[in-house]
Amino acid sequence: MVHPAPSATKTPARVIHSTPPVALAEHAAGPLLSVIIPCYNEQRTILTILERVQAVPIVKEIIVVDDGSTDGTREILAALVVDLPGVTVLFHEANQGKGAAVATGLARAIGRVVIIQDADLEYDPEEYGVVIAPILAGDAQVVYGSRNLQPNHYSYRLFYWGGRLVTLVTNLLYGSRLTDEATCYKAFALPVIQGLHLESAGFEFCPEVTAKVLRQGYAIREVPISYHARPREEGKKIRASDGLRAIWTLLKYRFAPAAVTAPARSVARTVDVPHEVGA
Repeated sequence: MVHPAPSATKTPARVIHSTPPVALAEHAAGPLLSVIIPCYNEQRTILTILERVQAVPIVKEIIVVDDGSTDGTREILAALVVDLPGVTVLFHEANQGKGAAVATGLARAIGRVVIIQDADLEYDPEEYGVVIAPILAGDAQVVYGSRNLQPNHYSYRLFYWGGRLVTLVTNLLYGSRLTDEATCYKAFALPVIQGLHLESAGFEFCPEVTAKVLRQGYAIREVPISYHARPREEGKKIRASDGLRAIWTLLKYRFAPAAVTAPARSVARTVDVPHEVGA
């Protein structure tokens, strides 16, 4: 059992492997897909989403980053991950934010393509094939799954229109034609995402990655996906204030010096170095 640290300062992530990373690296081609799952207080859904991700018939590695959960999620992962082959679990000792969790996962990723998967059940892993297909075909290097290219239900109108506003601001600032900037399903060729030099620790990770991808000249392809919204009572965490931070982040990186948004010299972002607590 791993207990959360008493302070919010950054501490090294801890890792448990149900399949050792050496074994994955020894495959000639390696995993086709790296699925990064940032997780915070999702004890009701974490095992279900892991089972659904595992069931997808794609050669993949699954990297779960528990971001200092306090509701029993980390204990579930520590106790049961040994029964989930192909899963690597990393633990932050204190909550740092979605962006920080994604960065920790990216430092371990070796798949040809990376996709972000929330730990709730709002997005369907069965649609991975649709999302990553343009990258595998060589038609795109960045693909977003859009909830607005087909009919979907949203829990709150404020959430829906907030996402639309963030998307509109993105298009006005960057000359893009996106329909869903705030989607969770963002997929990247590995060198693209590892070369972005991401800085945001919280939910503003999403607008930052969009801004830097567009500033670097990549076109973002969109494909339609389904969406199963959950209400706040079931753990939805994003708030109106996150939408305001997203707009500020888009503005910040649109007018930042070119050096700030240029590709990182090294594809490995500086993050806490994980250490083993089990295998």
